[in-house]
Amino acid sequence: MPLNVDARLNHFADWLATPLGHYLASAEMDWYDRTVTDIFGYKAVQLELPQLDCLRANRMAWRLRAGQTAGVALRCMSESLPFANQSIDLLVLPHVLDFAANPEAVLREAERVLMPEGRLLITGFNPWSLWGLRRLKNGTHPAPWRGNFVSLPRLKDWLASLGFETMRGEFLCYGLPVQREKWLSRSRFLENAGDRWWPAAGGVYCLDMVKRVHGMRLIGPKWRKAPAVAGAVTATGVDQRNILEKELLRGRKQLKK
Repeated sequence: MPLNVDARLNHFADWLATPLGHYLASAEMDWYDRTVTDIFGYKAVQLELPQLDCLRANRMAWRLRAGQTAGVALRCMSESLPFANQSIDLLVLPHVLDFAANPEAVLREAERVLMPEGRLLITGFNPWSLWGLRRLKNGTHPAPWRGNFVSLPRLKDWLASLGFETMRGEFLCYGLPVQREKWLSRSRFLENAGDRWWPAAGGVYCLDMVKRVHGMRLIGPKWRKAPAVAGAVTATGVDQRNILEKELLRGRKQLKK
């Protein structure tokens, strides 16, 4: 019997407490911490998975965790967000697209609520990796291998059609997708090797996107020089010193009188 979206997300949240889940969570939290620390604005929202505090390193005063999973502050559907148009500066989607019934609808909502130049951060499973192939043998364990993993080229096409541009991207988790800590530890050497020799084979992709609005440009302060007075002569440093000395002599003469 297929699981509904919130059930699959809750199973995935429980899976994060396993050795393999800890490995994934640690790698992703490191990426989120490095990325969100330099993103500024007023309002930041994380959808789903409150077990991963993706906004902990961000300095915005208004931060909210929303979604359908247990532990969120606001219950809502990712395909129908209760936020006004262009009202959010930063939106974070940790594996939301992996388990969404309609990933494209989630992205359309993200575009709607984000401010121009707003940032969208996405992490998801790479279907063209050992982790993605693990889905083919999920056995009786539904999480996280029953997700609808979206390939990175397809995801980038969707985002480009909505006006998003890539700021930066990264792959994580080159280790084997196994639960035994012994084998998981032994496969850690693949992190450096994978990042160097087959970077696109990481188990998880990370995207930092910015929402562009065509025809709009940010306007900064325009500094203008003060208008020159007709007939005025600009004094050099030497001229200013001579004028000062003359004024001092004149002042002394007036004191002697």
